[in-house]
Amino acid sequence: MEEGEQVFNIRRQYEAFMDTFKTITLIIPHDQAGGEREFSVVRGDTTIPLEIEEEIQLEHAMKIVTSLPGELDLEKACEVVDANGIRTDLQVGAVIRTAAFDERYYYEGEDLGVRKVEGGFRFKLWAPTSSAVKLKLISKNGEEAEHDMTREDKGVWTLEIQEDVEGSFYSYLTCINLVWKEALDPYVVAVSFNSRWGVVATELGPPCTSLPPVASPVDAIIYELHVRDFSAGSEGGMKARGRYGAFSERGTKTPGGYSSGVDYLKELGITHVELLPVNDFGGVPDDPSDEEYNWGYNPLFFNVPEGSYSSDPGEPLVRIRELKEVVNNLHDEGIRVIMDVVYNHVFIREESSFEKIVPGYFFRHGENGLPSNGTGVGNDFASERLMARKFIKDSIRFWINEYGFDGFRFDLMGILDVTTMNEVSDLARDSGLIVIGEGWDLNTPIPQEEKANLRNARSIPDVGQFNDWFRDTVKGSTFNLHDKGFILGHSGLEKQVAQVLSGSVGIQSRDQGIFDGPIQSVNYIESHDNHTLWDKMKACMHESEEELFKRQSLGTAMVLLSQGIPFIHAGQEFYRTKGGHENSYNAPVRINQLDWTRREEHEKAIAYVRGLIDIRKAHGAFRFPEARLIREHVSVVSAEHQSVVIRYSEVGDYGPWSEMILAFNGGTEPASFALGEGERWRCLAKGDRADADGLFTIEGDQLEVAPLTVSVAVMQSIPGKLDE
Repeated sequence: MEEGEQVFNIRRQYEAFMDTFKTITLIIPHDQAGGEREFSVVRGDTTIPLEIEEEIQLEHAMKIVTSLPGELDLEKACEVVDANGIRTDLQVGAVIRTAAFDERYYYEGEDLGVRKVEGGFRFKLWAPTSSAVKLKLISKNGEEAEHDMTREDKGVWTLEIQEDVEGSFYSYLTCINLVWKEALDPYVVAVSFNSRWGVVATELGPPCTSLPPVASPVDAIIYELHVRDFSAGSEGGMKARGRYGAFSERGTKTPGGYSSGVDYLKELGITHVELLPVNDFGGVPDDPSDEEYNWGYNPLFFNVPEGSYSSDPGEPLVRIRELKEVVNNLHDEGIRVIMDVVYNHVFIREESSFEKIVPGYFFRHGENGLPSNGTGVGNDFASERLMARKFIKDSIRFWINEYGFDGFRFDLMGILDVTTMNEVSDLARDSGLIVIGEGWDLNTPIPQEEKANLRNARSIPDVGQFNDWFRDTVKGSTFNLHDKGFILGHSGLEKQVAQVLSGSVGIQSRDQGIFDGPIQSVNYIESHDNHTLWDKMKACMHESEEELFKRQSLGTAMVLLSQGIPFIHAGQEFYRTKGGHENSYNAPVRINQLDWTRREEHEKAIAYVRGLIDIRKAHGAFRFPEARLIREHVSVVSAEHQSVVIRYSEVGDYGPWSEMILAFNGGTEPASFALGEGERWRCLAKGDRADADGLFTIEGDQLEVAPLTVSVAVMQSIPGKLDE
């Protein structure tokens, strides 16, 4: 049976759709609509009369809504017959988007996909609207066979093959509304070259190593990285350029002898690498040229590693082994790994396994019956439906258990619903993992209060949100190239700066903030999206590069010294540029790859960032996990004239310093602030230097702050600590 083949030659004189278990909608062409209005459902030997509820004139047809005296199910085929004896098959309609459908067909089992069982393999597929399902198997020697599957409870189809089919190709054939379609298993964990076939793979090798979880998400310092960008440039000195294998290399150097690759990441001091999508995605072939590139936000198969990063994408298990080696190698260096996940949409809805296997269920539809498009890519995944939500949770569980990921970043999280994200965060919290996401308010047809967006942050308290208030206050609007924030000289933002530096929770009261706790605030000024900060500044600031260096370093310092979760875009610390490209998602590799020569040129700036990271790690007061601690210990000394001064008081219980003062100068003139007479202060950061052991003891009672810099002064609480 081939895809698109019909059970027989379908010639429907009119159409009938089951829209609820008690409602059938008829679409009758005008040339067939005359005569007596009388319809019945025929099911085997049983005839059930239909009651007409409503008639609606359409342009080319009559729409008739009818009701049943009781409920139908989908287990047996039915026909509708009119007063003249003309029959048509009853097709599955909008019933699939009803709560009753979810209740009737929700399957709780954790065994969908392929499992190895005694004597063979068991295949399970959730396809409740199918009248028949076949498994297509292609053996290693190329022999093809089709096997009928058996329908069980909850719309699950199952088959056991009593032979060794490990490594065989497979797909499913489903018959829905009398038409056969072919699709790969949504739960597939391995695919062939360019994702043509699913691969039976139950022997995936040992699970990844694990690291102890961080005590709180605010202890993380996240570094966003694209697998291909990381090593594609020859100056990075890595042999597996653009591949997973680059993460296994040690001792790599730039032409000037500076560290690169994983060694560089470890030296920088970040705690987490966030990998842009590494699940199977479209937009590039598995053997891409340098001109074929994609960030990875075109998901195909959610539980399969991407093939274009593999040394041998034609061997299904190689990419699995290599992605596990990425995680293991980073874990070996004490670096945890966050996976960027894209459960909000699929690459092409019509071609996705979800749509082919259960048409209309896994994607949202508007009032007009057409697919919604809040994501802007043609489809919105319907996470509020029980089996869609289950898939997301099953997938997350798979990546945790098999690949050892330490957290997840949800792309366009605002498309998903609050319940799903709370259940995901519950699952992750059980494993001590971090969950963050983009909570943008997107136009998708679920109630506003159910969207997992920034407006509803307080409904998902354990999920970190990318903080656009922080971003736009510090640097200016991402979407207006010429809009300027605090570090670009915009005065009048000082009070907002003080709030975002303090976790956006409201320093004095909850009403001043947007979050209930600092673990909800992902603080950033740059990511893979939109212009890099350097490119934005080059476009809107007519200054010397030396001045721009200071502005960007100040912005990065604000990220690292704020309450919340700091997030750094790879290369931000050495002023990454994409040549002015605003949206480089499919630009050539040369635009997107990390320029390791800039790493050489800006070693002093990198050392400054390393020092700031050390300072953050050295004292728990920079990483308060609760808003009450911020309100108890953090105060705003001054917020005016392009300067903001924050004081941490009585924080000796959280680290080596009892008092700390952070002074941020966004102006172009020097500033100074009183420290207090008779008190001994040590300077940890000043100008372009930062050191957790201290730079010098401050003479006098003034803290000096150079233009476009931050100064950090601390008072020791452990005798002799600052003198070591």
